[in-house]
This record gives sequence, C-alpha cells and structure tokens, in this order.
Amino acid sequence: MSKKKDDRTQARDSGVRRGEPVPGPPGGVSRRRLIGSAGAAGAAGLVLGAAGGAGGYAASRGEAPTALTTVGSTEAMFHGKHQAGITTPLQARGHLLAFDLTPGSGRREAAALMRRWSAVAERLMAGEPVTGGGEHDTGVALDAGPSSLTVTFGFGRTFFSRTGLTGHRPPSLDPLPAFSSDRLDAKRSEGDLWVQVGADDSLVAFHALRALQKEAGSAARVRWQMNGFNRAPGATARPMTTRNLMGQVDGTNNPAPDDSDFQERIFVPTGGSPAYAWMEGGSYAVVRRIRMLLDDWEGLTVERQEQVIGRRKADGAPLSGGTEDTAMDLEKAGPDGKPLIPANAHARISSPEKNGGAAMLRRPFSYHDGIADDGTPDAGLLFVCWQADPFRGFIPVQRKLDRGDALSPFIRHEASGLFAVPGGPASGEYVGQRLLEA
Repeated sequence: MSKKKDDRTQARDSGVRRGEPVPGPPGGVSRRRLIGSAGAAGAAGLVLGAAGGAGGYAASRGEAPTALTTVGSTEAMFHGKHQAGITTPLQARGHLLAFDLTPGSGRREAAALMRRWSAVAERLMAGEPVTGGGEHDTGVALDAGPSSLTVTFGFGRTFFSRTGLTGHRPPSLDPLPAFSSDRLDAKRSEGDLWVQVGADDSLVAFHALRALQKEAGSAARVRWQMNGFNRAPGATARPMTTRNLMGQVDGTNNPAPDDSDFQERIFVPTGGSPAYAWMEGGSYAVVRRIRMLLDDWEGLTVERQEQVIGRRKADGAPLSGGTEDTAMDLEKAGPDGKPLIPANAHARISSPEKNGGAAMLRRPFSYHDGIADDGTPDAGLLFVCWQADPFRGFIPVQRKLDRGDALSPFIRHEASGLFAVPGGPASGEYVGQRLLEA
C-alpha cells in the first residue's frame, strides 16, 4: 500500500468528511488537491476572494498554483465501518440510480461488478482519475478536488434470487406495505442494485455517475435514475438545516451521531444470525420520490403552512415556542384551549414521541424535472432515510402519516425502493464481498 493511501487509512471514520483544506505538496502540483498548473493553457485557476466573491481569473503561465478551497478539498473515506454517504453531511448534488442484473448475469458477474465499482469509487472519492494513468478518464472533473464525493451501494430484494443468495436475504428486506397516498410508478421503483452518488460539486458528481454507469458493462443495466440537489456549502452565513422546495426547514429532528442510541437506531448491530452477518455495520435505505404539489402549497398563507407542518417557516422553531432546537411541547395550548401544534400537524404525527420512539436518519435531495403534463412543476423531494430496521423506522411512521397527516394533500409518493446497504469495506475488500463470497 502506498504511503498516501496508508495516510488516508489512518484518517478513516464512518464516512463523515474531514473538512480541513488540503495543502499542496512541496515541490509539485497534485491534480486533485490544487487548482491550476504552471503549464496549463487557458483559465486554470479559479480563486474565491476573501469576501466570498464568485469571480475567477485566468492564471498566467508562471503563476504559482492556488490551494483548493475547503469545499473542493474535503474527502470522505471509502473504507471504514460504515459506507460513506450515510452520516456524511448533506451534499450539494446527488444522483440516485437503480440497476437490474442482465439476463444470464448471476452471483459471479455481480461479484465482479461490485469489485469494479468499488475500485472506481475508491479512486474517485480520493479525487483521483478512474485509472492510474488517467487514459480512460473522461476529464469531466479535471482540476477539481474530491469535493466530499461519496458513492454508496445497496442491494434490493430481487438481487438475492437472481444471484442464488435467498438464504442470505434478511427479513428487513421484506416488501414495504402499500400506503393510501402511493401513486407508484413500477418502472421507477425498486431494483436489484442501488447506487447513491453525492458531492459538493456537480461536475464531480456527474463524473462519478458516468464512470459507474460505464463500469456496469454487460452485467447490469440502469433501471431508473433520479437527480437531486441541496443548498451548496457556504451559501449561508452560518451552517444551517437545509430547506426543501416548500421553503420549510427540513431535518430539524434528525437523530444526531452524538445521541446515545444513534448507532442502534441507524446501523445493524453485530451478533445476529450468521446468515445475515454481512449486514453488520450496514443500514437500510428507504428511497421515495415525493412530488410536491407546489401550486397548491404556495396558494396557502404562511400561517396556514405553519399549521400544516407544526413549525415556524422562518426559523423551523416548533409552534409551541422556542428555537429550532427546542423540543416540541405537544401538550401546550393556546388562548383558545387548542394545542398550539395541531393534532394533524406533520411534525407532531412524525415525531418519535408519537411513534414509540421510531426514528430514522433523513438525508434527502430536492429535485426539479421541469413541467409535468398537467402544467405544474414536476418537483419535490428524493427522500432517503436510513435505519437499522425499516419495520422499526420508516414503516410505523409512514403508517401514522398515512392515516391523517395534514401535509398529505400537498404531496404524492410516485416511486419507492428499499435497499440493504452493507457495512463499509475493510482495506482490500470490495463492497458486498462478505455476502457475495459467503
């Protein structure tokens, strides 16, 4: 193992980006860590000014290279106890894809594919070209750093029958129940394999997307693809919870990694059945494409929107008072004797207090796919939530929401998927190796 790779190994964590700017190497220029090159022709050195200006300038031939900004230099670890892209801070750009194995492809072909995908993901997450010499790299992400790129892999229920591994399919992958608000498109739901790509730079994310699509080769074909976005890092004066396309602060009551029960809620523990040991340190991802009926929503007054959600739109604070981080007081009443947080408010119904402690880590992307056939925006949320068991996380909460959530008339669930996301690979392993070589 090279010294550079060994240094990264020492810095491994659960997939959270490190966040420190990466200095340039002495006596040389690293393509992934530095912007610009003394031998480059044209605009090769975009620099952010001290005041945060977006303007750049063309570097002259003799100019010293400039270190990457913090956004470009942050790097997530490929190897570790958990895959990256779960606890990694929300990224500015995301791509969600599902693949189906092609006819004739089985366990051997799936193992070879996961080995190729893992090798590509490891290089790209380190900000390196697809191949060592870069001769097969498209060049889309040239001059950019890792930009917090993460690639996360999961397996759908049908993967196990197509690879002869049904004995290793965990019960937590049983199909999700039907919900009354579902308007699911089967062609954009489920899949044998699932890939989540996230980055803080759109070109870096697209570069990874194309590399993975090409590496699928003849073993798998794309079933569906969805593209999303979030607010870019540094767009606000201080770190803030992101907003969704309804303008609401989204993610306030998420479990936090420093919660005493975070690990047991989000990640599969050790000590279970040997048949499912390959999922230790992994998590289950529920993926839902939720269209927001924005014309209807935007026709409401802000006060009415707040009643639907149960939180103030301006700052995300609960209607019972306080700040965004103040716990909701579900019993507090107003002068009229009615609860300040309505009985059918989204925040009330989805709260762990009303669901036997059920919780999930929500890590979504917004999406906008233009105008639908009915003339309304085809926009909303690519909802991704993580939990140790969807039957103790997503399902009980969604059942409760399905029975009387004030938000339901303004959203439509149009696609769905459930995927088993194994733990992170150890050094020298590929993702899913413990399953495919069981």
